[in-house]
Amino acid sequence: MNKILLFILLISGSALFAQDQKVDSLNNKPKKENFADDWAALTKYQKENELLPPPTKKEKRVVFLGSSIFEFWKQKDPEYFSRNTYVDRGISGQISPQLLIRFRQDVINLKPKAVIILAGSNDIAGNTGHVTIDKIMDNIKSMAELARLHRIKVILCKYLPVYEYPWNKQIKAADIIVDLNEKIETYAKERNYTILDYWTPLVDERKGQRAELTVDGVHPNLAGYKIMEGVTDMVIKKALKNRH
Repeated sequence: MNKILLFILLISGSALFAQDQKVDSLNNKPKKENFADDWAALTKYQKENELLPPPTKKEKRVVFLGSSIFEFWKQKDPEYFSRNTYVDRGISGQISPQLLIRFRQDVINLKPKAVIILAGSNDIAGNTGHVTIDKIMDNIKSMAELARLHRIKVILCKYLPVYEYPWNKQIKAADIIVDLNEKIETYAKERNYTILDYWTPLVDERKGQRAELTVDGVHPNLAGYKIMEGVTDMVIKKALKNRH
């Protein structure tokens, strides 16, 4: 009797399993790929990088590595990048360790003559926690050292002025950014890297961005970007003439 009962249970179980498999096959949908491990968003520019041809011998390619300031720049004035040999690799919201992780894929592998590194604001804004100025500088230094190792000219940016972040007004941003900029400038002078000063031409009396040049006190409008374009072009020419 027990053998018969066991046989019936096995048959029933097999039938249920087969039915479940049938239902699964009927409801089969393409499995969505999980990018949770891509914390630095390497996938964002992966295809663009693959399609980007190697630079010609005469090409003076420059990569712009940063967050929303650079990403929005290309959206507001795409012609600035298309008419120059400039490659925009900004990703909105990114903090300095994410830029560091992206550095090989989005800078070194593209074989530019120079890289412009704009980092630190999202760290300061507390987007993903509390980060010290020293930690930001550690990441900037690592990127600069990697660039020099690969014979890529280093251009370090003094960050744009910010009086306060609309999404986190508790942070007293103005003086923190001044402190960060001073450390960036000191480090650049010590290592003979080129400085690109975005702070001075955009600053107002409160150490924030001039109202007529910004959309929200953090991101420039087109007029602000036009000013940045002028100083950027001059600094790139200077950097590419620098023997170091």
